[in-house]
Amino acid sequence: MNRRREFLGGLGLAGLGAWSSGLLGSSVPLLQPAQAAGDYRALVVIFLDGGNDGNNVLVPTDGGYTDYAQSRQHLAFAKDSLAGLVGMHGGRSLAVHPALAPLAGLFESERLNFIANVGPLVEPSTAQKVLDLAVEVPPFLLSHSEQVSITQGWTWSDDSSGWAGRGLELLPSSLRNNIAAVTLNRNRQLVQGKRSSVSYLEPDGSRYWHWADMARPADESVQELSRMAQWQFSNPYEAEYARTFGQGVEDAKRFTSAIQGAAEPAADFGDGGDNYSIGGYLRLLAKLMPVFRSQGLRRQVFMVQWGGFDTHTGQRGSGSNTQDTQLAALARAMKAFDDSNRAAGLDSNVVTLVMSEFGRTLRPGSGGGSEHGWGSHWWTMGGPVQGRQVVGTFPQLVLGGVDDGDRGQNGRLVPGIATDQVAATLMQWMGLPQSLFSEAFPLLGAFSQKILPLLKV
Repeated sequence: MNRRREFLGGLGLAGLGAWSSGLLGSSVPLLQPAQAAGDYRALVVIFLDGGNDGNNVLVPTDGGYTDYAQSRQHLAFAKDSLAGLVGMHGGRSLAVHPALAPLAGLFESERLNFIANVGPLVEPSTAQKVLDLAVEVPPFLLSHSEQVSITQGWTWSDDSSGWAGRGLELLPSSLRNNIAAVTLNRNRQLVQGKRSSVSYLEPDGSRYWHWADMARPADESVQELSRMAQWQFSNPYEAEYARTFGQGVEDAKRFTSAIQGAAEPAADFGDGGDNYSIGGYLRLLAKLMPVFRSQGLRRQVFMVQWGGFDTHTGQRGSGSNTQDTQLAALARAMKAFDDSNRAAGLDSNVVTLVMSEFGRTLRPGSGGGSEHGWGSHWWTMGGPVQGRQVVGTFPQLVLGGVDDGDRGQNGRLVPGIATDQVAATLMQWMGLPQSLFSEAFPLLGAFSQKILPLLKV
């Protein structure tokens, strides 16, 4: 199946590889010259779709384990099955889900850190203030679609841009290029800017656009596409369609050329040839990023939405859709991705963020799973990461406790770190000046700490 056409057909733009955010046209400059290749930075965002249960990602092994086991009941792991994290973190002893053992190794090697209890916030909040209605909270809490958008930068307005897309547009002109915002999925919110296009990277590496072989630019079919890409119209909607079509054709050419010239990474991503698995996604990026760097691109953000983490039922176990199985695939792919980036000389050039729209309740649901929550645990990986640490305060895992903002005492944790704080930290690493933070992160002004200690200085 030609998934590029299927994907864009759903938007009414069948055959296009890029999407505009409006009728303003793109003001983003073209590719920078190749001599800029030494200053390449890429942010890879893995979005765990459905609301990943962070309460089983990061687990206390000190006295807090008793609270965890009592609250989680049949969802709790035996303490001796967990993969321990070296050191003490805010005075706490912590471990990770058994399936994430490869990440514990990266943590010990100072290549990975965790961000405790993070989520969307309007202002600094506590559970008591939430219960007392003393703080403003984000709208649509517990709703998948809205929380996906909000964690990716939507401010519940008519502006559909995301925090990475806005940040990319505000970078110094010397750092920008026209394939900076890239998605491998239907979701483009995070990388959507106010005026620039989002590029779609076909996960299966298809070189064909219907009848046109994009690897053979001299063929008449490709030449015909190129001529169509030059169409101009006076009607603004037709003009925007033509501009977007033209951008899509150019993206398809560039991505096909990059794939044709890329070497397969040696690491085992565990994808079994499935290009639409998390291993397949990360293998493709590991393959292409060295090419993008050699072409002179300087900044890119890649959006990867993956998984089925809405685990109301069957959260534990060996089934293909359980959290346990999915986290095992994720950990294996991430370890291979890190190994591949290091082997390709990209050790200091790539940061990976793992996030989700919300966490889940401490109290189990009735179907062997958990219900929609709020705060969760995210993590970052890569050479630039200040590893071997847990950033933020690990919450108390007590039903009705000091961090439970749920009136029914189901253990919906109120975040201690805001999504915008994580976003600002990562986009500053990409080159965004702090003076422009208010434009990229409208809610950040309510927080005194703008930058988290996630990355090496």
